[in-house]
Amino acid sequence: MRRLLTLLAIALISLTTHAAVTIKPEWSTPLAPFKIADNLYYVGSQDLASYLITTPQGNILINANLETSPPQIRASIEKLGFKYADTKVLLNGQAHFDHMAGSAQILHETHAKNMVMDGDVPVVESGGRADFLIDSGSIGTFPPAYVDRILHDGDTVTLGNVTLTAHHTPGHTRGCTTWTFRTHIPGDPATTLRNVVIVGGTSFWSDFHFVAHPGHPASYPNIGQDFAHTFAVLHTLPCDLFLGAHGSYFDMLEKLTRYKSQGPRVFIDPTGYQAFVTESQHTFEAALKKQQATKP
Repeated sequence: MRRLLTLLAIALISLTTHAAVTIKPEWSTPLAPFKIADNLYYVGSQDLASYLITTPQGNILINANLETSPPQIRASIEKLGFKYADTKVLLNGQAHFDHMAGSAQILHETHAKNMVMDGDVPVVESGGRADFLIDSGSIGTFPPAYVDRILHDGDTVTLGNVTLTAHHTPGHTRGCTTWTFRTHIPGDPATTLRNVVIVGGTSFWSDFHFVAHPGHPASYPNIGQDFAHTFAVLHTLPCDLFLGAHGSYFDMLEKLTRYKSQGPRVFIDPTGYQAFVTESQHTFEAALKKQQATKP
């Protein structure tokens, strides 16, 4: 019944006009795909990150990006020598249009299973219209996509010889998800596995309201507590390879200038990871304090 209702909603929503939002040039500027670890590859644009994880039983794709991104992602996958049709699972870090809008097309073309954290499921299946920021005009809508599996904090996704763990890190979206798994990188001893962390999102802007004032509710109940929880979780995650939903999170373009000489080891950055989390937390705490002190 849920699937039937969802498909009916998708059919109706698809007839509506998508919201007009600004798309940054670096979100759609192609970037040559590259290897991060033995079974982990970057197939996104200059800033919108998309990751391909390969296994003997098929592949996992993390982040579908913009509505215009699937052809670029497909081209990157095929340039690496893999088959686009071997994509069996689609995951994501957050349900905003710049990471989710390409999902419907990728799911249609590959028949992959779409797996989404529970807080973001209504957003994905409504094409962004259930997002708590929808009335602000600061986020875009996108083609809805049916969710095959609803994830919860701590759930694992296994395909072949790879198991990823979904960490619920909400605030940026209600179901914002940070992914972790272990893998081997070239140059390490054969038995050495590294901890990979792919951050879903920690940012916010003026449309986010952490504090409820009379007549001015918070963006959603407990959003401030959600952000605080997210930073507490991120600080505890073991991290060797620091990645994220945007290349800017982990200074990707700068690291790529050293990639030719150092290879995938440029992404070993536990110090940069903790610095990113700490800076994001301080930015949030300053904004929270300001909102707490401000009368509407």
